[in-house]
Amino acid sequence: MNRPVRTRTDPDEVRARILEVAEEHFRRVGHHKTSVADIASELGMSTANVYRFFPSRDTINGAICWRIVNEVAEIAFAITHTNVSASEKLDRLLTAVHDRNKMILVKEKRMHDLVVAAMQENWAIIKAHIERMVTIFEAIIREGIEASEFEVEDPAEAARAVKTAFVPFLHPILIEHCVQHGEDTEAGLREQIRFILKALGKSD
Repeated sequence: MNRPVRTRTDPDEVRARILEVAEEHFRRVGHHKTSVADIASELGMSTANVYRFFPSRDTINGAICWRIVNEVAEIAFAITHTNVSASEKLDRLLTAVHDRNKMILVKEKRMHDLVVAAMQENWAIIKAHIERMVTIFEAIIREGIEASEFEVEDPAEAARAVKTAFVPFLHPILIEHCVQHGEDTEAGLREQIRFILKALGKSD
């Protein structure tokens, strides 16, 4: 079904509609099998016109990938604003992020594949997303220190350590490996969260 784009449309609206169609194609056939011509055709636009709004195919891929990882970050931000202890926030956050990434693998495999490609090819948005998550970890750790829940001297260093310790439950490729081999990710998840909280000096 074509979606003609009027010539006098707000540029931001056009960009949003291009991404909407691109995402629909990505979810249906995957990003590798979606061409700019496919996107343009469904919108009733020329390929050249799409390139007016997105200078390359990579920028479209990046924008869709950012939407996916941004959903994860929004979940994390929401948890930071809950009225629970810092240790409970970190527990809930790590659990929710893992569950979200696992859900994408199981239910939205083609979008999972896009994120995997972004990580393997070191896209800048992945680096930005990881840095944002580490910043969220650090904020929770600082909160825990102030509440005498955690006993660490350098919150920034501790946040990076949390990220490293939790990589098996954050990285889409490693999650996929566990699922394919029938490993009990839930049991491992709980063990690793307990280990992280103990390493931060969580009081009993």
